[in-house]
Amino acid sequence: MEASTTFKQDLLLREYGRNVQDLVNHILSVEDRSERTRLSHLLVNLMAKLNPQLRDTQDFQQKLWNHLYVMSGSKLDVDAPYPLSAMEYLNDKPQPMEYPLSTPRYKHYGQNVELLIQRATELEDDKEREAATISIGKLMKTLYRSYNKDSITDDVILNDIQQISKGKLNLDLAMIESNNLFESVSSKSQDSGSNRPQQQQNRGGDNRGRKNTRTTSNQRNK
Repeated sequence: MEASTTFKQDLLLREYGRNVQDLVNHILSVEDRSERTRLSHLLVNLMAKLNPQLRDTQDFQQKLWNHLYVMSGSKLDVDAPYPLSAMEYLNDKPQPMEYPLSTPRYKHYGQNVELLIQRATELEDDKEREAATISIGKLMKTLYRSYNKDSITDDVILNDIQQISKGKLNLDLAMIESNNLFESVSSKSQDSGSNRPQQQQNRGGDNRGRKNTRTTSNQRNK
């Protein structure tokens, strides 16, 4: 079932706005054909700025002129650079959208992480592959923490990388844990910030102990 002309005109009105429709109505009221043509060219340029995504489509200028022709109710009589046709727009059907057919194995990581791991397995240089694996591990740990409040260890992240890459990506777990390679900069700063109060408390306790030793030594001297 094709959309009615009135419905399609309403869609164009919402896309370009009431002011553009008022300009179209003004152009229709101009008696001089050359003046109508000049104003139509100016209006099409304005419509191109209001609808910039059409620049990526083929024959976008012709589509703009057809939009103008539809908004005029097929009454526009000007010297257009293209043959004006309302039927091309009115009978235009939306293109079907492509949906991903495969679901990610680990939903908390998402499909993009699996694609990154696939790209990393294709790297030939060992250093580049190791750096890519570390970056992916940091991302996976961040995504896991945003998806689940429970803490996750590096061995789980490394095991997931090995599972997704089918054993093509592998790192030394001891090296990862000793250097905190899977920790992002923000998480490191948060951990250091959380340790500061504890350090201050420990320092405070040490100072109190020093004061107590001083007081006891003074009492002995007396």
